[in-house]
Formats: sequence, structure tokens, C-alpha cells
Amino acid sequence: MHDLTEGVTRFRREAYPARAGLFAELASSHRPKTLFIGCSDARVVPELITQSEPGELFVIRTAGNLVPAYAPGPDGVAAGVEYAVAVLNVREIVVCGHSACGAMTALAEDHDLSGVPAVADWLRHADASRARTSGEAGPRLVDALVRENVRAQLANLATHPSVARALAAETVTLHGWVFDIRTGTVAELDATGRAAALTA
Repeated sequence: MHDLTEGVTRFRREAYPARAGLFAELASSHRPKTLFIGCSDARVVPELITQSEPGELFVIRTAGNLVPAYAPGPDGVAAGVEYAVAVLNVREIVVCGHSACGAMTALAEDHDLSGVPAVADWLRHADASRARTSGEAGPRLVDALVRENVRAQLANLATHPSVARALAAETVTLHGWVFDIRTGTVAELDATGRAAALTA
């Protein structure tokens, strides 16, 4: 906790004063343009990767950047998606996977998850991705699974009523990204799952 406390002190002393005007505006205004769905992995920091300021991204982070297909009932991911799309009116949704993803590695390498049953249940949301990459092997399997998983989660997103309505009205655009931790590069996936470096 000591490091976090020091971080808060530095924020108040250094970062906040430089953005005091922005925070004053944000205190009464919340209008992000992008919903960013990424992995909970501590190495993947959406605001750092995109160099976004506070207030620019609405962020949902889950293990394996998984987005369950829509189903009635309480669901924190579904509630976050619905709020971002139907209330905040975001215009872009990014699902971002990443290299060396622990969740995808566990699936690719058939790790024993019996000691973490909640994790095992959650990763079942990647079953379709796993099935589509069954022809791959070795290190390529993890990379292929990361890419295919991003595509599968975009498909799952489209089952959410708020997203389906926004797509039909052409008021939202979906994007699939893969972040490479070692190189710092971000690739955007096309409809076939091929990746191309993201450039401005």
C-alpha cells in the first residue's frame, strides 16, 4: 500500500495541478467517445497505450478481454456496455487483446484450472475462439487464439441489444486490436482476422 500512497501524493503534487482545469470540467461532464474493452492484465493500460486524457475512454477490463454474449439477468459487463452505448453514446468500441495473454495461454496449453473454478467457468466464453484455432500448434497457437478471441468478442458484442441498435443505426463502429507488449505496437484486425499495424 505504501507505493500506492506515494503515487497518490505524486498525483496530487504533480499530475493534478497540470490538469486542474480538465478535472474541474470533468466533475460535471462525462462524455467519452470510445468504449475500450481490454484485458485485466496489469501490463495492458488503455490510457497509456492510446495516450488518452481522463474522460476520453470508458473502460471495461476483464480476464482475457472476454465479453459474454448477451443473456438476460445481472451481468456487470453487459451493464457497462449498455451504459456506454445507450447512455454515454460512445461512437467507437475497441476490443483489445494482447500478446502473452495469460487467459489465452491457459487455454492454448490446456492448463489445469481445477483450482480456480471461477476462472475456468469464465474462460468458457472463449470456447468458440478455441475451436476456430484447433489447427494451430506451439507458440503460434497462443497468437492465433489471441487474434481469434478478439474477433469472437466483437461478435458477442453485436448480440447486446444496445450495440445491435447502434450498429443498425450506424452510430457506432467496432474495432479489434492486438497490443504487442514487447514492441509496443498495436495491430488492427480485418474481417478475416489478419492484423495490420495501426497508424494514424
